[in-house]
Amino acid sequence: MDTYFFNFLRISIFIVMAWIGGLKAFQYEADGIVPFVANSPLMSFFYKNAGNKVMNEDQRKVLEYTLYKNPEGKVVEKNIDWHKENGTYWFSYGLGTIIIIIGSLVLLGIWFPKIGAIGGILTFLMSLVTLSFLITTPEVYVPNLGGDYSTPQYGFPYLSGAGRLVLKDIIMMAAGLVLFSDSVKKTVKPFTDRI
Repeated sequence: MDTYFFNFLRISIFIVMAWIGGLKAFQYEADGIVPFVANSPLMSFFYKNAGNKVMNEDQRKVLEYTLYKNPEGKVVEKNIDWHKENGTYWFSYGLGTIIIIIGSLVLLGIWFPKIGAIGGILTFLMSLVTLSFLITTPEVYVPNLGGDYSTPQYGFPYLSGAGRLVLKDIIMMAAGLVLFSDSVKKTVKPFTDRI
């Protein structure tokens, strides 16, 4: 049954990556990844305004992107104009394409183990970068927004919705390694059988 289960895992990863990668072509998804990219030392250089600090309405210095967030499903033209100038959408298109390619490499591992090995290791590396957001992105933890009472649970280890989404990539990371191992075994097996 191993072969069927490994192939089901390949198909599952492909579905997730094709879906998530495909969504990167849409404005709401591109806007949603801005906090991750802008705060990442590995990716922030892709944005023109990633490190810009400005004064907010409370006269506190904040990263500029925080003033131009579009909540999912809301369209604010000045925010979209800022994201166009920032390079948000072009970066998202490129990232989505890379994610779909990696997912396709994983899927092709069903028939071509060498290609599957590349897909598996790229899945591992992509997940490693995603998990780094738990260190670099403030939005992954529940903020202390105050209110009528003090916020009892905020900061580390209290994950926000974004943090819970990122943490699940540890499963994708493990799956990438398992599929890499399986693909390498299939690649070297014909060689070892001849010895």
